[in-house]
Amino acid sequence: MLGQSFKFEPVFIQDLSELERDRLQEIAFFHLREKGFSNNLLISKDSPKRELNLRMRLDALYKEKKEKGYHPQVFGIPLSEVIAFDRIYKQKQDALKESRRNCLNLEASVMTFRTQKLNNFFSLSSSLNVSLYTTVPISANNPASPYPNPAHTPGGVSVDCLSELDDSHTRLLEALQLSHPFELESKKVTEKSKRLSLNPIFRQVPRVVDKCCRHIETCGLQTVGIFRLGSSKKRVRQLRDDFDQGKDVILDEEQSIHDVAALLKEFLRDMPDPLLPSELYSAFLSTSEQISFLQLLIFLLPPCNCDTLYRILQFLNKVASHSEDICGPDNQEICGNKMTAANLATVFGPNLLQREKTTGKDLTPYVTEVEDSAKIILVVQILIENYDLLFTVSPELQQEVLESLIQTDPDVIQYLIRRKHKNVLKQLKYSIFENVRSFL
Repeated sequence: MLGQSFKFEPVFIQDLSELERDRLQEIAFFHLREKGFSNNLLISKDSPKRELNLRMRLDALYKEKKEKGYHPQVFGIPLSEVIAFDRIYKQKQDALKESRRNCLNLEASVMTFRTQKLNNFFSLSSSLNVSLYTTVPISANNPASPYPNPAHTPGGVSVDCLSELDDSHTRLLEALQLSHPFELESKKVTEKSKRLSLNPIFRQVPRVVDKCCRHIETCGLQTVGIFRLGSSKKRVRQLRDDFDQGKDVILDEEQSIHDVAALLKEFLRDMPDPLLPSELYSAFLSTSEQISFLQLLIFLLPPCNCDTLYRILQFLNKVASHSEDICGPDNQEICGNKMTAANLATVFGPNLLQREKTTGKDLTPYVTEVEDSAKIILVVQILIENYDLLFTVSPELQQEVLESLIQTDPDVIQYLIRRKHKNVLKQLKYSIFENVRSFL
């Protein structure tokens, strides 16, 4: 239709633009419906029991807020809200860093200005052969004082002196008039007026998840029994409260690996809605070993769920790769963590994939959940072992996305193709560089 040909390469889903990811959801739903999964993909309307569960969660959240005196920013709230709080936190940190940078620049400028004034004064004094020291006390009330005005003493900076600063110094002074960084807020944009971006969106992974994963990847991959051994409830509670209050939590080497592991599990356990939505529970179980269908189900997820799931699966895959004992460089045995993909799936499966909770004394859902536990473990194990493939968009699906966009947004196709072409060239250059470096 455009008179051009372009060869698509497999790409990571987070490399797609926001518009492409939105259209990919529709195409994935279409393919699943063609395969006969439409009954499992129907999102049921809110029933009285579901409304009761939601009301109970809100009441519990209000009670927790009242007891603590603050609104939780991480635990027990929807994932989208956690991402929103993290964005506000990042904006505050960026504003605070900018404010500190401006203050340091201002201080350096004032010190430079004072040095220049002192040098000018000393050079003038030496040319006139005037002594800098005198036995007459220097005082504002002493008419014999060479400096009747304290502001005119060597190195003193008065209002008149500040007016002599150049434009760059003036801009630094204006930084002092900025409002407090914690008061800075971006203007809210309504969903109706917001257009989907033609560029990849930022990766929507909660700060607590990324920090926990990074800490364990750095310090605890060889820890035996990670996610299984007990932790300190007091320390975990303190970490939880710090994250909930929006504090800058630093996880260093002194932090217990088991405490951080327990914190990550608590975050997933306390989510009001599981990372894999309950509406897709039956669909995930029915596709168990069919990777192509699991991939389409992942493409149905909202961006925040999809990005967070990828980070967790990537992390769990890395943990599983250190489960076996290995020989070190000195032929010494390095003990593995014993947490294989199957063991990790047993621990994380019930938190990632859950049936919609019900109330009442009916034991049927409980019996069904016990029967489904083996399937849940199998599905999560497959997700861990094949995470890289599951989040890769094939050339065929990319072509379907663009063909669909031609019908609705033909003006954006050229830009999307140019961006894909640049990415392909960048990857090609990188692969050539790596091949040459390995050869040398």
